[in-house]
Amino acid sequence: MARETEPRLYLVVGAGTAPEAVAVLLDAVGVAALLVAAAAGKTLDVASVKPLVDLAQGRNIAALVQGDAQLARTLRADGVHVPWSKDVVEQYAQAREIVGGRFIVGVDVGRSRHDAMTLAEAGADYVGFGIPAHVDDRETARARRLDLVEWWSEIFEVPCVPFDVDGGEDAIALAHAGADFVALGVNAETSAADLQRWAADIDAAAAAREVAA
Repeated sequence: MARETEPRLYLVVGAGTAPEAVAVLLDAVGVAALLVAAAAGKTLDVASVKPLVDLAQGRNIAALVQGDAQLARTLRADGVHVPWSKDVVEQYAQAREIVGGRFIVGVDVGRSRHDAMTLAEAGADYVGFGIPAHVDDRETARARRLDLVEWWSEIFEVPCVPFDVDGGEDAIALAHAGADFVALGVNAETSAADLQRWAADIDAAAAAREVAA
């Protein structure tokens, strides 16, 4: 995932989601990557992940598996996304050891600038800034994440991806702040029209930032 590569959408979908529903979304807009994440209360397995990996790769979209490097390697996915944890640096190292240098390994560092810089130097393919589910003050967390994206985009070359994005307005603000890709959660109920609108607004916000720069 190279910096300033279009398209900017990075979609997150729960394992086991009907491939037919996801296909409608992938055909509606340009998508840089599809991350297959564990559905609430469930674990990832071949049966629930493989159809979505195959679907993305059949459209030349990078297919990533959340938090399970061995499964990503087994399925020949394009890479693995390491979710935030207190030992995320160690988790990244383990994932990289499993999949090697030819796979994408991206990391959600939460709000840690130190971990972001450490992992970029270690070879992470992208740095993610997310908001863990246990955070109660979402408004403050969103403002902090926006600051992190702007700080990162002005200084570093490794792409940044904001996670836990709360809809279109949040995504637009993050794109304007300099996010290289914007992670949006989708499911079988997501409208292709909504996704097209969000994609257009994200591109416009990114373009406005580039003009202002």
